[in-house]
Amino acid sequence: MSESVKMPALGESVTEGTVSSWLKAVGDTVEADEPLLEVATDKVDTEVPSPASGVLLEIRVPEDETVEVGTVLAIIGDPSEAGSAPAPAAPAPEAAPEPPAPAPAPTPAAEAPAPTAPAPVSSGATGSYVTPIVRKLAKDKGVDLSTVTGTGVGGRIRKQDVEAAAKAAEEARAAASAAAPAAEAPAPAAKPASAKPEVDTTLRGRTEKMSRLRQVIADRMIDSLQTSAQLTTVVEVDVTRVAALRARAKNDFLAKNGTKLTFLPFFVQAATEALKAHPKINASIEGKNVTYHDVEHVGIAVDTPRGLLVPVVKNAGDLNIPGLAKRINDLAARTRDNKVNPDELSGSTFTITNTGSGGALFDTPIINQPEVAILGLGAIQRQPRVIKDADGGEVIAIRSVCYLALSYDHRLVDGADAARYLMTVKKRLEEGDFGGELGL
Repeated sequence: MSESVKMPALGESVTEGTVSSWLKAVGDTVEADEPLLEVATDKVDTEVPSPASGVLLEIRVPEDETVEVGTVLAIIGDPSEAGSAPAPAAPAPEAAPEPPAPAPAPTPAAEAPAPTAPAPVSSGATGSYVTPIVRKLAKDKGVDLSTVTGTGVGGRIRKQDVEAAAKAAEEARAAASAAAPAAEAPAPAAKPASAKPEVDTTLRGRTEKMSRLRQVIADRMIDSLQTSAQLTTVVEVDVTRVAALRARAKNDFLAKNGTKLTFLPFFVQAATEALKAHPKINASIEGKNVTYHDVEHVGIAVDTPRGLLVPVVKNAGDLNIPGLAKRINDLAARTRDNKVNPDELSGSTFTITNTGSGGALFDTPIINQPEVAILGLGAIQRQPRVIKDADGGEVIAIRSVCYLALSYDHRLVDGADAARYLMTVKKRLEEGDFGGELGL
């Protein structure tokens, strides 16, 4: 009996999905749980496995089409039914290098024409399918797929395998460079290397369709700007005490907690505590109704190879510095590796974006609807500043400073509200009283 392949529900708030690519063609033999197609939602990209073994008799939803959860995408059936299967509704996953000759009705996978043949991963291997997404990633990172061992079903190469291979190659190059003897260093009189940036040849001159995630990001950014009256207030913060505290604690913290102590947990805690004192900032507007939340679900913007995603630290107001560090690092890592649960990407009441990680002093971040504010963290720099000494006199000293930028919805939050919130965060960070939570 034939069995339907349906669009899965990939999270409580996800109602539809887009077929990114078919990994099998009509007439191909598939095994139960073998990846059949890739699906993209506004939260994640994922593979959909075959629910049964058999032959792919019919593809009902072509690539790039968006359908509701529960829609029948394809039909899997007995090989004896393959000859009477309807014509495919979508092309094979990949196009052949040369136009294929006209073919009759679909044939079994063993006799499939070149366009649908799986890409080999090593010389002489029976191979497994390499998806277009994985192949493009390998090309962008300069990874030879024939050297990669797949960890997916049947030895299939996944995105994580390509990323791991690229990282290993980079580490090998760095080690080789560090091990080179000093005698091989260029002569002092040699012309220094050019400071010009390396040209990125992977995108220049190309025209391509925006990914599903990129389209979602674009729609949400435009919608946010059209929905709320947005403006940004910026303050400077002296984080010298936090920097000194982190420097003292980071090695013991890593040994004790198994995760790195970055600056981000300090900022998140200060920002979260301030939300409790300024409930207007931790609110949402839907229509003409305002909800002042009694929990602090903090979204952390994460830059991934696929685009910007915002995993959520639920109940951040109940966590201390070690708890925040563990949760933030875990969520960020799983988001970059596309292993985050869709439900972990929704439900935030306030968002923080660390644009300073890229060296930016500050920016004017766009509000994550339906929230009313988003906090941007600027780069921490060592700068000369005028401070008071122990006797109350003014002196010039080198301090660690950064800018905090709060974009807010002027429909609810006034400039005075924003300033009061930022000053609360500023005071908490400048006092640097986090030693107790770090065992210092």
